[in-house]
Amino acid sequence: MSKQLTQMALDFGLPAPVVKESSPRMKKPATVPSIKEQRPASLVKEKIASRPLSKRGRPSLKTITEKADLIDIPEDDILFKKQYYSIGDVARMFHENQSLIRYWETEFDILQPRKNRKGDRFFRPIDIKNLVLIYDLLRRRKFTIEGAKDFLKKNKNGRPGAEPVDEKFQAIQSLNKIKAFLLELKANL
Repeated sequence: MSKQLTQMALDFGLPAPVVKESSPRMKKPATVPSIKEQRPASLVKEKIASRPLSKRGRPSLKTITEKADLIDIPEDDILFKKQYYSIGDVARMFHENQSLIRYWETEFDILQPRKNRKGDRFFRPIDIKNLVLIYDLLRRRKFTIEGAKDFLKKNKNGRPGAEPVDEKFQAIQSLNKIKAFLLELKANL
């Protein structure tokens, strides 16, 4: 009743092992050439260089700083054409994960996206403007979450004698646009 097993040999495209016999008594085990011996070093280096960087873990501060100026927020007239933006659209605008946007929503009270019955978040243009402010505090100015919360509390728009945060931020944004224009003009000379 027991079934006999048969042995199968598989060919993986590797060269056959070379067996050298130095003496009849001692047989050396068959060796398969290592991967390094099969490929030239230049191919291995190209393979490593072409491999995409891992997206796991926390990005370095250098990477965060480089990405801080690359957000794709449309101008106000285009932004306010739509009433709501999905969290996927917002995450693409900021080049961040959706989970980070959800985390910022839980941490900062000024973000109040609408939620439907299913629980999907829909951001109004005002929420996106607040996200730009939070993004600027956390990514460009390197505030901690607690420091950004304190900054927003101290610089509320209703406080007498203090310039509103939004006006300061708009001034910084306009100066950054002028800087980008001048750098582009310099590059074209």
